[in-house]
Amino acid sequence: MAKQSYVGRKVVVVDGTRTPFLKSGTGYRDLMAYQLGAVAISGLLKKTSLDAAQVERVIMGTVVHNIVTSNVARECALTGGIPFTTPAHTVSQACISANQAIAQGADLIRLGHADVVVAGGTDCVSDIPIGFPKKMRTKLFASQKIRSTGEWLKFVLSLRPSDFKPEVPQIAEYSTGRTMGQDCELMGTRFGVTREEQDEFAARSHQLAARAAEEGILASEITPAEFPPSFEAIKEDNTYRADTTVEKLAKLRPAFDKKNGTITAGNASFLTDGAAVVLLMSEEKAKALGYDTSVQIRDYVFTGQDPNEELLLGPAYATYKLLHRQNLTLKDLDVIEFHEAFASQVVTNLKALNSDQFAMEKMGLTAKAGEINMDKLNIHGGSLSLGHPFGATGARLVTTAMNRLKREEGKLALLAACAAGAHGHGMILEKI
Repeated sequence: MAKQSYVGRKVVVVDGTRTPFLKSGTGYRDLMAYQLGAVAISGLLKKTSLDAAQVERVIMGTVVHNIVTSNVARECALTGGIPFTTPAHTVSQACISANQAIAQGADLIRLGHADVVVAGGTDCVSDIPIGFPKKMRTKLFASQKIRSTGEWLKFVLSLRPSDFKPEVPQIAEYSTGRTMGQDCELMGTRFGVTREEQDEFAARSHQLAARAAEEGILASEITPAEFPPSFEAIKEDNTYRADTTVEKLAKLRPAFDKKNGTITAGNASFLTDGAAVVLLMSEEKAKALGYDTSVQIRDYVFTGQDPNEELLLGPAYATYKLLHRQNLTLKDLDVIEFHEAFASQVVTNLKALNSDQFAMEKMGLTAKAGEINMDKLNIHGGSLSLGHPFGATGARLVTTAMNRLKREEGKLALLAACAAGAHGHGMILEKI
């Protein structure tokens, strides 16, 4: 595993914000993803008092694509107040889509192609595209060439009731046919993760999120969302449960493996709507405009694993690679933010980082990374409690890590996430 240096201009994370995260089917059920992204972008411009004309690129991640807004970043940007002269493009890499958007934005700045970039992501699972079966789509495509009454009659008579059965996209791996929950059950079993460990971690996430909300920490990262016709402001997440306890979680039944499973609705993340963005600048531009330049992107990696065995091990792989590249240890990190797809997934990655066998067999290293100090990890909750809008979570992680570095007077922050397709991402932020 060769070491590499992160070269080029320094990239500053100026600030970030997000919409309130809401459980799908609730407050955003009548909206589209671009509307949520627009709220986040306009909120970022207002929060930073930035002249929108300064933005040279907008990059947004998304997972649940709506064909009507095929380049959702462009619609987010235009609706959010960015001039039409600013290019915008959309990226998609499952749950690390915003991470990819931010990495691309950082590279534009690092290589001198831009000085100011808005990057993040948006998803509205409430607006999930539901289509017709393939045979119906084929008939409809062919019907575009119909010209005569006879041809229309023939087309109508060819239709069958089964042609109208809706096809709802499945949250499953195309290559394996298994859902992420099924894969997580298998992975957790291989690493010896218990139901008790999962419920304890999930309860911790909800309790920490509730405390962060009570202390105003969550509100400092949220832009209230208002939409017609009521324009009633949505100011808070409706996701975390302050009264969650291990005892309550222990009563829930398995969700995937009904007989022997350990993953439940209580220790897994849930379908969520929301958007999040960050403002990136070159150090020189940020200084010229009078912004805080103290938090910079030091390095990042993307990883790929075996979809059959390691679907959710991205955080461990990414962490090992980053630490090795930067000649760091876990003890050097002051802030750690991991995406919480499942409690079992987080616990498994923690075990992998603390395993000599994993380090040697999978990473080619001589020793494990070690045990993560839980007082540094996700201390304001995570995706299990705050929610997980697929395309947006990466920007939330960056914003939270940045704010924690400043608030806790730390020097280095690590954020990491897994994603469908057996991908992983890790990024190190440094406070100068």
